[in-house]
Amino acid sequence: MESLSPNLFVKDINKTISFYQGLGFDLVMTVPDEGDLIWAMMTSGNVTFMFQTMDSLGNELPEIKRQNGGSLLFYIRIKDIRTFFDQIKDKVNVLKGLEKTFYGATEFSITDDNGFVLTFAEDE
Repeated sequence: MESLSPNLFVKDINKTISFYQGLGFDLVMTVPDEGDLIWAMMTSGNVTFMFQTMDSLGNELPEIKRQNGGSLLFYIRIKDIRTFFDQIKDKVNVLKGLEKTFYGATEFSITDDNGFVLTFAEDE
């Protein structure tokens, strides 16, 4: 195995792109190249997310629930966590502020605009 790039299903892809750009992600690819987007890939360092509109699924993969969020958490390691937290804390929904964990990491958790939980962590 070489990598893992989650493909998250979202209702408003443009809003999602804007949200993740606010976290420092770059838009690297879309389908189509312009116009009404149905899929996008965004990266920041070694972290890649793909986003796809729920509508683009049509009747394919009925097992994928058509609701916001999910019962999972994305754990993202970053550097300079305190600066990053200060930059975004007033622009996002913070679930849990900066906290030192029992295993030594400093973490905080937010939800994105689709209800997915993102936990950022650094071993300080």
